[in-house]
Amino acid sequence: MPSPRIGEVWLVRFPFTDLRSAKLRPALVLAVHDQDAVVVGIFSRVPAGTLRKTWLLMDANAPSFQRTGLMKTSVLKAEKIAVVHQSVFQRKLGKLAPDLLAQVRQAVKRALLLS
Repeated sequence: MPSPRIGEVWLVRFPFTDLRSAKLRPALVLAVHDQDAVVVGIFSRVPAGTLRKTWLLMDANAPSFQRTGLMKTSVLKAEKIAVVHQSVFQRKLGKLAPDLLAQVRQAVKRALLLS
């Protein structure tokens, strides 16, 4: 299996915040360090109303959505960051457009209180 790269969307065994279990879900690769990768979770349940400033809507109607490999409109939650071993990566789904990746970087900065 190829190694994940920055900006790619992969199906990953993503850990819950209590670290007791994990769920197979799409995740965006933010960084790769040897056999580990920093990822951000992508969730298909889109809440009604206003999204948090650390969330990005990935709209199925957007022109660049198809290249993500996602099945439906989803929300990337920038505060849902995990460091995972490459062994938990199941398969590559797609890749984010450069403009959306730039928005993700800003959302991660907000989530980590860096801006």
